[in-house]
Amino acid sequence: MNNKIEDNSQLTNIVEDKLIIGNKIFKSRLMLGTGKYRNLKESIESIETSQTSIVTVAIRRTEYIKRTGKSTLIDSLDWKKLWLLPNTAGCETVEEAIRIATLGREISKHLGQIDNNFIKLEVISDSNYLLPDPIATLKAAEYLVNNNFTVLPYIYPDPILAKQLEDIGCKTIMPLGSPIGSGQGLQNLYNIKIIIENATVPIIVDAGISSSSEANQAMEIGASAILLNTAIAKSKNPKLMAKSMRLGVISGRQCYLAGIMTKKVKANPSSPYSGLPKLI
Repeated sequence: MNNKIEDNSQLTNIVEDKLIIGNKIFKSRLMLGTGKYRNLKESIESIETSQTSIVTVAIRRTEYIKRTGKSTLIDSLDWKKLWLLPNTAGCETVEEAIRIATLGREISKHLGQIDNNFIKLEVISDSNYLLPDPIATLKAAEYLVNNNFTVLPYIYPDPILAKQLEDIGCKTIMPLGSPIGSGQGLQNLYNIKIIIENATVPIIVDAGISSSSEANQAMEIGASAILLNTAIAKSKNPKLMAKSMRLGVISGRQCYLAGIMTKKVKANPSSPYSGLPKLI
């Protein structure tokens, strides 16, 4: 990428920069989860303040709430303005993930998003650190891609696995910054950089981010988007944190597009020495 803004048309391209996943275009590069909020009001206010385009919902959790007769966030949001990203959170096997993904697609269509085949694929059998199963994820992703799903797989930041998932047709890759809900930040920054460098699809950093500075840092290295939940839901003021995350993502993206200066070992004066009058 040429990092210099040489004319107005290039500046316009930066201002109008959009996230593209598959054949869909999204205005916001901040994606939000919907769990862990203290109440429904806080979750709705946070989503609205974030100005997110994509909201992810755990389909297994939705199934449980429906059985208990409780109101769900799905019932409360305007799906003409938001795009649903169903996810397979809670699935431990390939078979479970495929079943929940199929149910998630039906829910999307029920909401009026007839062409929504998106699925955030999570296959996690590790109950301590909630690290995704790479082999099961690859197997489930291949099946879902072959059945016309737009697959967004959640993975440990393994550059080889990321490339394999891209090669079988996944439309994004979602490496974790650190374990889900841990707030440890970008513990795998080097691997994420490698994944970004090798990818031709959007890379969305998912999980572990706790602050807007961390979201900003991920965007500055070239991530296409950020998905987070706990950082907002468990903050003291979720609505304000949602605004902070929105601005952090925007700032980081613009910094990346502008082109960060090359670091130097020695100081380099802002004003040249040549042309200065000699002191007598």
